[in-house]
Amino acid sequence: MKTLLRNVLLVVAAASLPPLAGAQQSAAPTSSTAQAKPGSPEAVIRKNLGARVPALAHIDEISPTPMPGLYEVRIGSNVLYSDAKGDYLIDGSLLDTRDRRDLTRERIDQLTAIDFKDLPFKDALAVVYGKGTRKMAAFEDPNCPYCKRFDKEMTQVDDATVYTFVIPILGPDSVKKAHQIWCSKDRVAAWSHWMIDNVALTGTGDCDVSTVEANLKLAQKLNVTATPTLFFASGKRVPGAIDAAQIEQLLGKK
Repeated sequence: MKTLLRNVLLVVAAASLPPLAGAQQSAAPTSSTAQAKPGSPEAVIRKNLGARVPALAHIDEISPTPMPGLYEVRIGSNVLYSDAKGDYLIDGSLLDTRDRRDLTRERIDQLTAIDFKDLPFKDALAVVYGKGTRKMAAFEDPNCPYCKRFDKEMTQVDDATVYTFVIPILGPDSVKKAHQIWCSKDRVAAWSHWMIDNVALTGTGDCDVSTVEANLKLAQKLNVTATPTLFFASGKRVPGAIDAAQIEQLLGKK
């Protein structure tokens, strides 16, 4: 969220500068308030933010929070907060001290969750630990050090299957390694030897690698922008590497 607000502030700062000589200013973008009752906080927030902050001209949803006078402003899966007039923006977590809940975290979890069963598991490497009855998925790059950390943590987890979607997003060498892994006789072994044991990959990567391309498109569709990104059977998304204890907790009971 902080990246979003930084971008918003940059736009606001730029908008406050005088126009360059000879430059034509475009009309300030507006956001439709057709679904918002005129004069309602939603309509007022949309109108004021759209006029004052062009980057927030297209807001997906505005809704009241449990805190009186505070409204959630959602852009995609990003959440900001505003007063009822759009005069102030807050980027941070809304905490319920009574129940000790991070309401912002819960909301983002809801917005970024997926339907786990709809993942194309045939396009993933099924890495099995123990019986493998508990399921999760991971989007990983073969050159990602945090992915290697995650894979090593998984060796301490029993009874799990990780459906690994290989997405080479860190440069040409990642693409080469992804192709070498996918074209290996035993893809799972090649992946594990490289990620966990640091055994150099071999082979030319000369085979049908359309699945690797499909996984990149899937990552884009799911808004996966960093590796590793983990998904659990509940649909919960976890960006970044986590330790074995956290993985066990999210996988649930054996």
